[in-house]
Amino acid sequence: MGRLAGFNYRQLIKRLKRSGFVFDRQAAGSHEIWYNSQTDRYTTVPNHPGDIPEGTLKAILKQAGIPTDEFLKGK
Repeated sequence: MGRLAGFNYRQLIKRLKRSGFVFDRQAAGSHEIWYNSQTDRYTTVPNHPGDIPEGTLKAILKQAGIPTDEFLKGK
């Protein structure tokens, strides 16, 4: 298990909101689009039960432009 293991949807959304993201719209199925007007970036977030896989979370952070270390500081 890496540093990004053990995060669920609610924890991720809480940290995205702290970084300036707001819910933009519902996407296909159980996915959501979140937008940050300050950085003009979008990210797609799956709204599934359980923990988000590390690779998926890493891709979300890359899309959002949030460094891993900055994300982890929010614990």
